[in-house]
Amino acid sequence: MKRVELQNSLEALFECHRFKDYCPNGLQVEGRVEISRVVCGVTASLALIESAIAREADALVVHHGWFWRGEDPRVLATRKHRLARLLAHDINLFAYHLPLDAHPELGNNVQLARVLGWVHGQCLANQPLVMQGTLPHVMAAGEVARSVAARLAREPLLVGDPAKPIKTVAWCTGGGQSYFEDAIASGVDLFLSGEASEQTIHLARESGIPFIAAGHHATERYGIRALSDYLRQNGLNAEFIDHDNPV
Repeated sequence: MKRVELQNSLEALFECHRFKDYCPNGLQVEGRVEISRVVCGVTASLALIESAIAREADALVVHHGWFWRGEDPRVLATRKHRLARLLAHDINLFAYHLPLDAHPELGNNVQLARVLGWVHGQCLANQPLVMQGTLPHVMAAGEVARSVAARLAREPLLVGDPAKPIKTVAWCTGGGQSYFEDAIASGVDLFLSGEASEQTIHLARESGIPFIAAGHHATERYGIRALSDYLRQNGLNAEFIDHDNPV
């Protein structure tokens, strides 16, 4: 497959133009023209780049790419080393941030719900990055947290009454804790995200709505894994590689 063919196919899939993002979506670093082998992963870290090099990949496709808004744009230190390794091996870098979070089939929110066994419904009103749904049956908040730990293989942080009965839930993978107030206003019983901020703890305690921080990386492994499966089904030699991150 030509690079431009993959680029156009992924643009059509994710409709990147619909999102006002914190980074450029799509092709971030240009590599070789022909693409047959692809490595997919959560973040374009040096470890993932080295894995792509070892597998002689033509392209690296990630959720967290480079060139974030507000960052120092200079190519120094860690950034220089990462970029140098990618350029030396002529590997393309594609990144899809919010478009991958929100995709209705491959998205992080939908895929996380499938892993957790939650019934996903519609996005929260006016918040396309927040999904709401229900549990298969009523569970205590502490039981929900234990289920999340078992399915994600990571111990989450639960803030709130562990005995509170939970049926309706809302969630936003990664750093979605800023949507907690919107979730509370929607009337759900519990909100889950990847991270918690200092103010998140007080909000959970004072509102009586339990909050689960299940890990940024742990909640965002599944969209890019689904994308890897999608690329493989469409004729590319694609492999998902998970370099764990405890955050």
